[in-house]
Amino acid sequence: MTYTIQDFQTSLFEPTLFRSDLEGVLLETHFPIDMLLRAAAFRRSLIMTGLTRFNTVGGAWRRPVNVQRVILVMGQVETDASLRLGEHSIRSNLALLKAVCQSHADAYIVYKPHPEVWARMQAQGQSPKDLQLWCDECVPDVPLAQLLPKVNEVHVMTSLAGFEALMRGKKVCCYGQAFYAGWGLTSDMVPMPSRPRQLSVDELVAGALFCYPGYMSRFARHIKVAEPAMTTLPPVTNWRTAPRSLSARTRA
Repeated sequence: MTYTIQDFQTSLFEPTLFRSDLEGVLLETHFPIDMLLRAAAFRRSLIMTGLTRFNTVGGAWRRPVNVQRVILVMGQVETDASLRLGEHSIRSNLALLKAVCQSHADAYIVYKPHPEVWARMQAQGQSPKDLQLWCDECVPDVPLAQLLPKVNEVHVMTSLAGFEALMRGKKVCCYGQAFYAGWGLTSDMVPMPSRPRQLSVDELVAGALFCYPGYMSRFARHIKVAEPAMTTLPPVTNWRTAPRSLSARTRA
């Protein structure tokens, strides 16, 4: 699918006119049963291995006792294109935390900053010192795979963590136009009439991880499907020196 500069400029003012290739896949693809079984098996394997986008090594976290509802709020790089170009009013981590805190005063709110922001590899965003005033706990060093099983809900702007939470059966609330929002799986703060289709979690996984991307080795240069890509990934502790590191590439 090819877009012109005029299409892109128009989408800045009317985002619903601009449809990404991934959205097209999720809207139009018929997912056969064998693919959905593959997706379910892949999702189970991903959960069992504890694989997430940022497999950081960090400390342990214990859910507070006598707390009925714990909400995990995911920080994001505020210069992310999905925040700059999306049709939504909340575009900062502070605004997200305030919205969650004000709407869910009865919940225990845990905030996880984006790893690259916390490590100062990306801009700190608006009022970073005020973030901890709007949460009960900040957990920058706790891996996401350890947090997700212990919380009730995950609230995001467009963070990929929302997709990871859906795959683990968590309730997800989206305040932006994430690729996984609008399909009947999330609680959406932004209407998305361009996505009238209802998807199951495994249909979403099949579209986003099987149909849309291609996988390749940095060294062997040959295309891989999702399952071998996951099983041959090197341990996170030695990825720089591993002889076979795989990555996903989106199709042009």
